[in-house]
Amino acid sequence: MSPSSMLDDLASRLRAFAADSPAADFERNARAMLGNMFSRLDLVTREEFDAQARVLAQTRSQLDRLEQRLAALEAPPDPGV
Repeated sequence: MSPSSMLDDLASRLRAFAADSPAADFERNARAMLGNMFSRLDLVTREEFDAQARVLAQTRSQLDRLEQRLAALEAPPDPGV
Protein backbone atom coordinates (compact mmCIF):
# COMPACT_ATOMS: atom_id res chain seq x y z
CA MET A 1 0.00 0.00 0.00
CA SER A 2 1.45 3.38 -0.98
CA PRO A 3 1.85 6.17 1.60
CA SER A 4 -0.70 8.27 -0.28
CA SER A 5 -3.37 5.57 -0.20
CA MET A 6 -2.62 4.88 3.47
CA LEU A 7 -3.15 8.57 4.25
CA ASP A 8 -6.37 8.60 2.23
CA ASP A 9 -7.59 5.51 4.08
CA LEU A 10 -6.69 7.05 7.45
CA ALA A 11 -8.43 10.30 6.53
CA SER A 12 -11.59 8.48 5.47
CA ARG A 13 -11.60 6.44 8.69
CA LEU A 14 -11.15 9.60 10.77
CA ARG A 15 -14.02 11.29 8.91
CA ALA A 16 -16.24 8.27 9.51
CA PHE A 17 -15.27 8.22 13.19
CA ALA A 18 -15.92 11.95 13.58
CA ALA A 19 -19.29 11.65 11.84
CA ASP A 20 -20.41 9.01 14.35
CA SER A 21 -19.00 10.72 17.43
CA PRO A 22 -21.00 12.48 20.16
CA ALA A 23 -19.32 15.74 19.09
CA ALA A 24 -20.98 15.48 15.67
CA ASP A 25 -24.34 14.85 17.34
CA PHE A 26 -23.78 17.87 19.58
CA GLU A 27 -22.88 20.03 16.59
CA ARG A 28 -26.00 18.94 14.68
CA ASN A 29 -28.20 19.56 17.72
CA ALA A 30 -26.57 22.94 18.41
CA ARG A 31 -27.04 24.01 14.79
CA ALA A 32 -30.69 22.96 14.87
CA MET A 33 -31.28 24.77 18.16
CA LEU A 34 -29.57 27.96 16.97
CA GLY A 35 -31.42 27.82 13.66
CA ASN A 36 -34.71 27.51 15.53
CA MET A 37 -33.83 30.44 17.82
CA PHE A 38 -32.81 32.66 14.90
CA SER A 39 -35.97 31.82 12.97
CA ARG A 40 -38.06 33.10 15.89
CA LEU A 41 -36.19 36.42 15.99
CA ASP A 42 -37.31 39.27 13.80
CA LEU A 43 -34.08 39.52 11.79
CA VAL A 44 -33.57 41.08 8.37
CA THR A 45 -30.90 40.50 5.78
CA ARG A 46 -28.13 43.02 5.23
CA GLU A 47 -29.55 43.82 1.79
CA GLU A 48 -32.99 44.55 3.23
CA PHE A 49 -31.46 46.71 5.97
CA ASP A 50 -29.43 48.69 3.41
CA ALA A 51 -32.50 49.18 1.22
CA GLN A 52 -34.52 50.49 4.17
CA ALA A 53 -31.64 52.79 5.15
CA ARG A 54 -31.67 54.27 1.62
CA VAL A 55 -35.44 54.80 1.77
CA LEU A 56 -35.07 56.48 5.16
CA ALA A 57 -32.31 58.79 3.86
CA GLN A 58 -34.49 59.80 0.89
CA THR A 59 -37.46 60.42 3.19
CA ARG A 60 -35.36 62.58 5.51
CA SER A 61 -34.06 64.57 2.57
CA GLN A 62 -37.59 65.15 1.29
CA LEU A 63 -38.75 66.14 4.78
CA ASP A 64 -35.94 68.70 5.04
CA ARG A 65 -36.94 70.22 1.68
CA LEU A 66 -40.60 70.38 2.70
CA GLU A 67 -39.73 71.98 6.06
CA GLN A 68 -37.69 74.66 4.28
CA ARG A 69 -40.53 75.29 1.87
CA LEU A 70 -43.05 75.54 4.70
CA ALA A 71 -40.79 77.94 6.62
CA ALA A 72 -40.54 80.13 3.52
CA LEU A 73 -44.33 80.13 3.10
CA GLU A 74 -44.92 80.94 6.78
CA ALA A 75 -42.31 83.70 6.89
CA PRO A 76 -43.74 87.23 7.13
CA PRO A 77 -43.76 89.03 3.79
CA ASP A 78 -40.81 91.27 3.04
CA PRO A 79 -42.06 94.88 3.40
CA GLY A 80 -39.59 96.10 0.79
CA VAL A 81 -41.23 94.10 -1.97
